[in-house]
Amino acid sequence: MISNEQLDQYRLEGTRVRVIRDSDPANDVKGYVMAWDDQFLLIKKLNRRVLKLDRTYQVQPWEAERASI
Repeated sequence: MISNEQLDQYRLEGTRVRVIRDSDPANDVKGYVMAWDDQFLLIKKLNRRVLKLDRTYQVQPWEAERASI
């Protein structure tokens, strides 16, 4: 699970992130960190929709090479 400090850094810097939900890259979510709590993470997608995702998913900057699960 990603730390609060890392999420806050992504939010403040406006870093576009990738949320890896499973082994298929087509299922990755691309967007910006909006808010979070102990269980969930809100990601604002590029089309301005907001997704509520489980915080246990892997989050990384979009520019970084996709990590394997």
